[in-house]
Amino acid sequence: MNGVINIRKERGCTSFDVVAKMRGILKQRRIGHTGTLDPEAEGVLPVCVGSATKACGLLTEKDKTYEAVLKLGLETDTQDMTGTVQKTCPVAVSEAEVQAAAMSFVGTYLQTPPMYSAVRVGGKRLYELAREGKVIDRSPRPVTIYALELQEIALGKEENEVRFTVTCSRGTYIRTLCEDIGRKLGCGGCMKSLRRTRVSSFELSDSITLAELEALRDAGRLAEAVLPADRLFSDFPALYTTKEGDLYLYNGNKLPINTVRPAEGFVLSVGRDGVTVLTEGDAGSCTGSEDIVQKAVSTAEKAGSCAGAEDIAQKVVNSAGDRDVQESSGGDTAESEVRCWYRVYDSSGCFYALYKYNAEEKVFRTVKMFIPE
Repeated sequence: MNGVINIRKERGCTSFDVVAKMRGILKQRRIGHTGTLDPEAEGVLPVCVGSATKACGLLTEKDKTYEAVLKLGLETDTQDMTGTVQKTCPVAVSEAEVQAAAMSFVGTYLQTPPMYSAVRVGGKRLYELAREGKVIDRSPRPVTIYALELQEIALGKEENEVRFTVTCSRGTYIRTLCEDIGRKLGCGGCMKSLRRTRVSSFELSDSITLAELEALRDAGRLAEAVLPADRLFSDFPALYTTKEGDLYLYNGNKLPINTVRPAEGFVLSVGRDGVTVLTEGDAGSCTGSEDIVQKAVSTAEKAGSCAGAEDIAQKVVNSAGDRDVQESSGGDTAESEVRCWYRVYDSSGCFYALYKYNAEEKVFRTVKMFIPE
């Protein structure tokens, strides 16, 4: 079995517990999750199975959306309600002040990872040091809050809680965000609850619990829960090799530009600085200034030949432009390179690999292979 299962992690278990239980349910060893959720958090946890486990590290780059509850007037050593209370303060703030403090974190800011986290320092996880009673200096790291919306503000003697949704970049700790908001208000704060509602294209509404997965297994319907590996990269443009290019692809070799084609209705325009995938209509305005414009070959016969191959519709994507935007906005090189990757299918429509374009050589180079088993 190869693919991705969108698990709804329940409270009270670790992400590793989910993997361990799935190995028992599926009777398969090659299983890995795509990003840790705290034991008391719940929600979307995409889990990779079989050859798709090669994508585990790649999916951590994706943005995520959470629903959280911030408890004001309280700080703990774990930055959530499970920890030891370190400080309490009266809450004397208005809704407008809460709104202003929370929204001030939208954008990129430097966030210090919590002691109770999986970040490695000197070869040890921070949580291991924390359990030994040690607190060490941690370097703040840039994280990005793409969107934050306050759903409810309840201020009073008993509540003092703020419910909000947040969409953020990799490496963002919502516990720390809660504490940062509380400190900006001058009363402190910690996270009361957390639910992850989205990881990239994986939504909470489409997730299943471990119990539901087990029921599908018992009914002989496990295949219904397994999504194709290329679903992980649905926001990357798709390319298809020609018959001549299949052999290059199967061996993970470089793909010369004349061995790949875009999906039907698109053209692949290769300029001096990068690759652009355009609709045929948009391509007409740039054919005079580009080195090569390749017409798409028909993929109508491919659509049912391999799981995931039906997802061939593409938005207009300018990979070189995306790279420039990302780098100019302060993104790191690894993250900007990810935006230039391509899903590559063989001529029959089976997903095989991720590739990126090398402008100097005018070839596509392998990023990761996902050879069907």
